[in-house]
Amino acid sequence: MPNLENLKKQAKLTLRWHRERHYPVAAQIREHLPRFLNMTDSEILAASFKLSDAQEMVARQQGFDSWQTLKTGLSTPSLKVKSSPSKATIVSAEPQLLVTDIKRSCEFFREKLGFSLVFSYGKPPYYAQVGRDAARLNLRCVERLVIESTVRDREELLSASMIVGTADEIKLLFLEFQSAGVAFHQTLKKQPWGAKNFVVKDPDGNLLLFAGPAN
Repeated sequence: MPNLENLKKQAKLTLRWHRERHYPVAAQIREHLPRFLNMTDSEILAASFKLSDAQEMVARQQGFDSWQTLKTGLSTPSLKVKSSPSKATIVSAEPQLLVTDIKRSCEFFREKLGFSLVFSYGKPPYYAQVGRDAARLNLRCVERLVIESTVRDREELLSASMIVGTADEIKLLFLEFQSAGVAFHQTLKKQPWGAKNFVVKDPDGNLLLFAGPAN
């Protein structure tokens, strides 16, 4: 666990980023401070944000309810001792999709696929992240697509794969997307290897696989 001095510096850095309107910090504030949950990046950066807010955010990032409980926790000897890991653990992966219109892509993921906007960056935005449950997708704006759409479709070149836990959930997800008028590259299908999956095509032709158990 980081020591208190480092966490104080982290809180001051967060406060400075907010004052400098550093867009990525808005997503962190929204994620960890409930009172900012329904605010856009611009609204968060324009709102009052004090050192105490930054300290609370740092505390919540460390698993504490408040800055005071964090300080109490750090002062407890049993919580200070933590063995070093024997190897690094990768806790998540975030595929990056190349898109030609960030706004259009974000609207597609929110309105059609039920994702929420985690953050967007740039004026106008050229980078964004969308998320649904544990899935995160990064969107990178480019002038033109790198892969020709006919080649992508013919070779079934997937841009991302997302997994649900049960056969019922993959069916529910397919029906949800179908009701939203999503364009499918492949409808729900049982595969020989014991999975059910379907493939969605986003506005730029990126192929997104959604899969779950067949039974």
